[in-house]
Amino acid sequence: MKELEYPFNAEYILKKRKSIKRSLTGEEGQNRIPKRIAILGGSTTHDLKEMMELFLLNIGIEPVFYESEYNQYWQDVMFDNPELTEFHPDVIFIHTSSRNIKDFPTVRDSEAQIEELLEEVYAPFEQMWDKIEDSYQCSVIQNNFEQPFYRLLGNSDFSDSHGRLNFINRLNEKFAAYARKHKNFFINDINYMASCYGLQKWADPFYWHMYKYACAVQAIPELAYNVTNIIKSVYGKNQKAFVLDLDNTLWGGVVGDDGVDNIEIGQETSMGQLYSEFQEYLKAHKDLGVLLTIDSKNDEENALAGLNRPDSILKPEDFLVIKANWENKDRNIEEIAKELNIGTDSLVFVDDNPAERHIVKSQIPGVRVPEVEDVVRFITTLDRAGYFEVTSLSDDDLKRNDMYKANAERKKQEAGYTDYADYLLSLDMDAEIQPFAPMYMARIAQLTNKSNQFNLTTKRCSQADIEGFAGDPDYITLYGKLNDKFGDNGVVSVVFGHKDEADGTLFHIDLWLMSCRVLKRDMEFAMMDELVSKCRERGISRLRGYYYPTAKNGMVKEFYAMQGFDKISEDAAGNTEWEFIIRDEYEKKNKVIKVNEAD
Repeated sequence: MKELEYPFNAEYILKKRKSIKRSLTGEEGQNRIPKRIAILGGSTTHDLKEMMELFLLNIGIEPVFYESEYNQYWQDVMFDNPELTEFHPDVIFIHTSSRNIKDFPTVRDSEAQIEELLEEVYAPFEQMWDKIEDSYQCSVIQNNFEQPFYRLLGNSDFSDSHGRLNFINRLNEKFAAYARKHKNFFINDINYMASCYGLQKWADPFYWHMYKYACAVQAIPELAYNVTNIIKSVYGKNQKAFVLDLDNTLWGGVVGDDGVDNIEIGQETSMGQLYSEFQEYLKAHKDLGVLLTIDSKNDEENALAGLNRPDSILKPEDFLVIKANWENKDRNIEEIAKELNIGTDSLVFVDDNPAERHIVKSQIPGVRVPEVEDVVRFITTLDRAGYFEVTSLSDDDLKRNDMYKANAERKKQEAGYTDYADYLLSLDMDAEIQPFAPMYMARIAQLTNKSNQFNLTTKRCSQADIEGFAGDPDYITLYGKLNDKFGDNGVVSVVFGHKDEADGTLFHIDLWLMSCRVLKRDMEFAMMDELVSKCRERGISRLRGYYYPTAKNGMVKEFYAMQGFDKISEDAAGNTEWEFIIRDEYEKKNKVIKVNEAD
């Protein structure tokens, strides 16, 4: 919904929240994932909850909320509030602020007393976080502290250990240190948000003393949006790729009219510096694993000449797809999504031209189209929108661009073979298929949230969920990592399920998924062989598989039939149930991939 896309009008959202919610809940064809979110507040949280609900609905998450009583966040956790326990949260958001710090250093305190006070303030938070980890095994989002809205010591408040500003900065670093050591713990950086918003407006004392709001009412949508971005990332709702215009977007001017020597880029002019800074920003995203593509109305020769300028930060090889032609941009975008094998809802289209933005937005629902018109604000607009919020960063993320380039090489090689089996053998594939391992937990969680087309039940899991399955003796978990002569594809397949409580010979497959970049490579057969082997080790003789249809996973409707399962039921909605009997004469289905030979 346009009203909820950044940059948004906070006052409008606050005023029209009910009608916006009606529009969102009335939309047909929404396949939202349900999530239980507990908000534990050190201040009033009702409006924050309502704003979070709107932003979550808009990105495809159906939230159910638990709210603590005012300032009972610590007690709810530490004393096992039955309501919270029975709620079984997927996410706990702890909404505290500097207002919840009761004791600050005074100028009469010694250094030893200040150190003792720092630990006294911090320790209850760590106790609470550890208790959540033990009791709930869910994702935790914790606010850090915004700066105090006055400085008793003036500028010395920053450096002097007696200063409130110094004290808060030290607390924030302790929070950050905890986050670095705990994978399912995330900081909601209200310190940065309050600075961007304007600390005096954010921390207006009126709203605290009148309503016990930790920030000004007008800032609540910004806060809710920021928290939503973290939840969005945890559950794989991030975008994956930029689609970028060239003229007046990556450089100033029109290369076809002005000539490559006269476009503005580089350090010679202030405008050129702005475009260079934007290119540096995009290049840094490529390092994070964000895919870069081009969609420009241009002759390809001119487009490449602009990118090949010595002072251009981005070069042609930084882009996986370059569409520089005179086709309509919406058609180019559809082709880009097809070539990358990702959904159009994974794309962020950046173009300075409002007419082009309007066409793309109206023709391709789901594409993110930020309102960027002035290069001065390009970075701010994209950065605050949170399209690529990082909650985990795996080796596969860092290598993603190389993986996609290797995939293009595979397609070239495939074109040279008439026999597909010979082509597969020519790839010299080897796979590592093992139970979930700590080093891959983040990537496995990512896959459960990102894979849509080859995902039989579309069960979405946080890293905390994945770690819980791995540690449960009734579960069998498998990840599949595939290599070939063109490179490492990373972890590309996940299967897990559990033994039936009443019948120990029956195994329920809760989730089976695979990254679409390795489709038709027989990895699904290799995973089946290993699953059968693990089940045999535990005396399991029957597999029960489930397929739940969505708008995107129709390609795997008959997957279990292909694996030799028999369909045993189907309901009116198309949900199917399948069974496979593991017989003594089971013959391995994978003929082309070497599995676990490194062992």
